Amino acid sequence: MAPGGAAAGAKGARPRTRVLRAPGGTSLRVEPRALLVGAGLVALALVAAVVLIGTGDYPIAPPDVVRTLLGAGAPADEFIVNDLRLPRVLVGLLVGASLGMAGAVFQSVTRNPLGSPDVLGFGYGSAVGALTVIVLFHGGATAVAAGALVGGLVTGVAIYLLAWKRGVHGYRLVLVGIGAAAMLVAAINYLLTKAQMVDATRAMVWLTGSLGGRDWAQVWPLLATCAVLFPLALGRSRALRMMEMGDDAAYALGVPVERTRMLLMLVAVLLTTAASAAAGPISFVALAAPQLARRLTRSPGANLLTSALMGAVLLLVSDWASQRAFGSDQLPVGVVTGLVGGVYLLWLLVGERRAGRI
Repeated sequence: MAPGGAAAGAKGARPRTRVLRAPGGTSLRVEPRALLVGAGLVALALVAAVVLIGTGDYPIAPPDVVRTLLGAGAPADEFIVNDLRLPRVLVGLLVGASLGMAGAVFQSVTRNPLGSPDVLGFGYGSAVGALTVIVLFHGGATAVAAGALVGGLVTGVAIYLLAWKRGVHGYRLVLVGIGAAAMLVAAINYLLTKAQMVDATRAMVWLTGSLGGRDWAQVWPLLATCAVLFPLALGRSRALRMMEMGDDAAYALGVPVERTRMLLMLVAVLLTTAASAAAGPISFVALAAPQLARRLTRSPGANLLTSALMGAVLLLVSDWASQRAFGSDQLPVGVVTGLVGGVYLLWLLVGERRAGRI
């Protein structure tokens, strides 16, 4: 090709990444496609939230939902929207976003598409903690949520220590997590066999994962958790991107690898356990959301914010499907995410096998 043609081709090419520089020397890496995908997911989440708020035995049209949220609705609509349905939708948004970001962190840290809380056993740890409170202590909703948090944290610490050998590496963490998950499933089954009928019913409802009956008591703690942990994770997204190139490369670029990995895993475990405490173990959102986000943005790195938005959209759409896609039978949202996520996992494994990676 002639030099002029090469120059013209280079001139006509649109850069996929732009860097904005401030006068003080601060720079910001901007990817137009990722911004566009993020904006689209925000719009989709808002639309899904409005539709979901209007869905139920007393349907409300989307314009009336918006009018009620702005404070100009009828008194009956205000009670149904603000007191009954809005908390459920907000819990769904926050739980989906928490699981999406936690999954993105785990998959990036392990450098493995199967590195999600579902596979690594952290959700099962929360389940063991919650079931211990239900079966052995007959605790209420607050105590069950606290048990889920403690169980998830203890599991996270145990898996990290068992996977440690001159640092924590991806495949070792995944293998230890799979083993821990099998042991925790056995503990869950044991607790169910020791439970009384009423407690066993409560335990099975919690284990399914549901947004039903959620109110403002679940919204505020989850919102505070996300407000603290999201900035911590996003602030280390650049270091996480460097760590995906390998520990040696990240060390050479000045990243404190082990300290960063420990902090990010703690953030991801806390997000997972907080989501489980609010809605039970919602499966496969943490596995699918980061990968779908990466496919849409075509951007390297963990795509933390896009993964969080994708998780929120997936959970809201699944909750709508659980209420409307099966006729008069309303299913817990965990059943729908498990069904869709199982199909996605099989498709992912087939793709990995065809690519020769497994």
